[in-house]
Order: sequence, then structure tokens, then C-alpha cells
Amino acid sequence: MHFLGNPTLRLFVGATMISFSPVWVKLVSVSPTTSGFYRVLFGGAALTLYLIVSRQPLQLSKRVWSILVLSGIFFALNLWFWHRSINYIGPGLATLLANFQVFFMMLAGVLLLRQRPRPIQLFAVPLALLGLGMIVGFDWRSQPVDYRLGVVFGLLTAATYAGYMLTMRAARTESPHPLPTREVAVVSIGTAAILGLSAIGEGVSLTIPTMADASFLLAYGLVSHCMGLLFIASSLPKVTTTEAGLALLLQPTLSFLWDVVFFARPMTTPELTGAAIALFAIYLGSRPALKKV
Repeated sequence: MHFLGNPTLRLFVGATMISFSPVWVKLVSVSPTTSGFYRVLFGGAALTLYLIVSRQPLQLSKRVWSILVLSGIFFALNLWFWHRSINYIGPGLATLLANFQVFFMMLAGVLLLRQRPRPIQLFAVPLALLGLGMIVGFDWRSQPVDYRLGVVFGLLTAATYAGYMLTMRAARTESPHPLPTREVAVVSIGTAAILGLSAIGEGVSLTIPTMADASFLLAYGLVSHCMGLLFIASSLPKVTTTEAGLALLLQPTLSFLWDVVFFARPMTTPELTGAAIALFAIYLGSRPALKKV
């Protein structure tokens, strides 16, 4: 496929692939933990097979291995929260909330790295909260319990994804390889082990009940997790920060679109306006970080 040689197209194709992630979760008839387990199991197995076939050794130090264990814990928590958020409030809003990770990254930069946020970042925070308020409603107590729980899980998704990003960045500081294939493969398999144990503790089955479920889970693991992540990772060093910022917005925007198209999510004018404001805030909040790509 000729487009594979074009980094900009790879970037946006990868973002589109990832945007279908919450759709697969919503379509399958298995538990949220089970769908997360098979996402990372299938995706991790595919990445591991690629490393074996291409004869690429892991070459990871003890320090990196220990960091990747922590990264796997963060990613397992991320999927655990996100999949439940999807079931409670739908793919669109759950994915939008997950992208609030840029603000948790900003907070981590202030608290852990003593970075001073730029004025535009500080402006983005209340803007994002305004957009969120327009979507979920400012009368929080009037919302159903499941809906409020879904919003909380969505924000916890963002927080744990920020933890995953920070630990993955730390694991990559000394890597001589341009792509995080090794690190993502290790984290994926580790996350699958954690979610498998979680399923046992929750008393939920890891059985895939139908061929349709198997197809959706394979698409989730191979297309959205494996190919989507690699397409984006391989393109980021070769695209502009503007293109990277647009790709960051493409995933939640398309997830909202798929929510409307596939699951008939009703959208009012205030909700649409709030979603647009929140997406703009995410873009503003991510701009300083994207300049370092």
C-alpha cells in the first residue's frame, strides 16, 4: 500500500483506527474486563510475533523492565476504567474524557517536574471544564447514578493514561530504537496478565461467546491497538506539530461521530457546543507537549 510511505496519511489513518476502539467495546457481549484482556492479548501477541519474525531482540535493561511493570499497571487500570465508562456514558463522551489526560500530564509536570504551565495551558483548563459542564449538565445531582459513575470513570481513565504515558516516556529515554514496539509489546502482555487476574477476582468469564464477538475483539486488538499505535508512533517524528495536534483531536471527534452513527446517541445543541469547546481546550492544552514530538 503506497500510503504507508506517507507519514501524514499514516498518522491520520492510525488515529482513525484507534477511534474505533470504544466501538468494539460497545459491540461485544463480554464484560469490560474481558474486552480489555483480549485487546492487549491479541495486540501484544501480534507485536511479539513481529519482533520474533523480524529478529529484533528486546534489549531492555533491568531499569526499563521495572518501569514497564509500572506502566502495565497504569494501562490495566486505564482500560478497566475506560471500558466501564464506555458502557455507562457511551463511546463518544468516554473517549473525550479520556483525552483530558493532557491536563493530568500538565499537573504531573507541575508537581513532579516543576514545569511552569504556559498561560494558554492555564486558559485551557477552565475552558475544558466549561465544555464538560455543557455536555453533562451543570446540575450534577440530577444525573442518574450510572451516568455520574461513567463520568468519574472517564476522568480516572485520563489520570491513569497520563501515568501510562509518563512511565512509557521514562522507559524510552535511553532506547536506541525509533519505534516503541518492544515496550508496547511488553506492556500489552503484562496488562493482559493483570486483567486476566482481575477477571478471575471479579468472577467474570474470559470465554468469547460468539464468532461476532471474536471478530470484534480481533479487530480491537489487531487494528485499533496494534496497527493504530504503530502507525501513529512511526509517523510522529516526521510530521508537523499542527498535524500531530489535529490527529490528537481526530480520535475523540470520530468516536463521537461513531457514537451517533452506530448507537444513535442523541446530541443537543449545548452538548455539541460543549464537545467543540472541550476539544479545542484539549488542543490548547496539548500544544506545548506536541512541539517536542
